[in-house]
Amino acid sequence: MAKQKIVVRVTMENDKKSRKALRIAVGLDGVESASFVGSDQIAVTGEGVDSVKLATLLRKGVGYAELVTVGNVEEKKPEVKETKPADVTWQINPYEYNYYGYGIPYYYVYDL
Repeated sequence: MAKQKIVVRVTMENDKKSRKALRIAVGLDGVESASFVGSDQIAVTGEGVDSVKLATLLRKGVGYAELVTVGNVEEKKPEVKETKPADVTWQINPYEYNYYGYGIPYYYVYDL
């Protein structure tokens, strides 16, 4: 299924009801995000969200709820610019690295 964006108009007189409405909206299966649009609307985005069930739960929990819009979300694809990889040439200086190691251990040194 494709992502849906559902906008619901809900009567929210105070902060308690607005928090409760947002909690109900987020509690549904498939909801990815929920936000306030204006002072009396909630926008819910998700995949496989039942809009009728959302409106019914909001009516039971908060009060008057009306579906404003239900539609697919248009995903913006970033434009890919074709860039050519830069020609990189590696130059290694063999004298830059120290190849001397740790030297000869003391027990290999012979007394003459």
